[in-house]
Amino acid sequence: MNHDDPVLTHTEGRVRHITLNRPRALNALNHAMVLRIDEALAEAERDDAVTAVLITGAGERGLCAGGDIRSIHDDARAGGTASLAFWRDEYRLNARIARYPKPYVAIMDGIVMGGGVGVSAHGDVRIVTERSRVAMPETGIGFVPDVGGTHLLASAPGELGTHLALTADAVGAGDALLCGLADHFVPARRLTALTTALADCRTPDEIEATVRAHAASAPEGELGAHREWIDTCYRADTVEEILDRLDNSGVPAAKQAAAVILAKSPTALKVTLSALRRARRLGGLEAVLDQEYRTSCAAFARPDLVEGVRAQIIDKDRRPRWSPGELTEVTDDDVARFFAPLGERELGLAPVPGTTA
Repeated sequence: MNHDDPVLTHTEGRVRHITLNRPRALNALNHAMVLRIDEALAEAERDDAVTAVLITGAGERGLCAGGDIRSIHDDARAGGTASLAFWRDEYRLNARIARYPKPYVAIMDGIVMGGGVGVSAHGDVRIVTERSRVAMPETGIGFVPDVGGTHLLASAPGELGTHLALTADAVGAGDALLCGLADHFVPARRLTALTTALADCRTPDEIEATVRAHAASAPEGELGAHREWIDTCYRADTVEEILDRLDNSGVPAAKQAAAVILAKSPTALKVTLSALRRARRLGGLEAVLDQEYRTSCAAFARPDLVEGVRAQIIDKDRRPRWSPGELTEVTDDDVARFFAPLGERELGLAPVPGTTA
């Protein structure tokens, strides 16, 4: 094993460990890493001595900050297609994790955003700590939540997922549990002991019992106290109406949320709201991932993704110039184009109606 490899694997007892190993880049995912994770899962599935898989991130800062958006930015600017191939394999990996036949345990310690959510929150046992910061921050870079994020957020209680998707806010352990993005809170100081104990587990029930034995009550989150205005305001059918309700709710936190949303890409906001509503109707993860591949391909061809990454990551001036710059300039037809069928380029995870899987 080369310790410089971006994904490390080893076995402890009955558990196959997968470690994302780009700590200087906050373990950001690239295409090679996605393929290696998929390969490691296939190996573990074939190994009868392995009863579970555990994914973690190297370093002290987090599991994974998302996809390597600098590379995506450069690819889009150059008119390339490498990012489309990356997303195709990444979304297939997300689906594989969700249906993996052995317990898939994710330690969501530290920063877990975008693609990091994709390799963790679809697992069977999802563990957060007091250091966890979980987010789908795509609207802030002119993109749309992907990696099954619209499926997860659409399934959150009430309109909490809509709030998180549009604001791109990060949440701690308590709110991650509330929103259904995680299952257990384990204090960071207990993670080493937990990992050691998992090595001897033979069954899913033993794994669950071991995690519970190391778990504790999570620190109280913030979203629960705001459910009333969140559900009322974000239930609206359009981004414009949501903003109007937030501004006129009389709640300072709601007005602040409106200001945060207004700074995001108008196109990304409208497409994201539509994607969430459609995800609720689609139901299954595979169908939502198929939809997300369409929206990602469309966003890749639009100027806001390059501009958003430039403003937030490259130049860091935090002054994106969105195109178009106003919500009123984004038409229903503009939004509909993000969901247009891709023909032979479809991801094709979900069975076509009228056919067998």
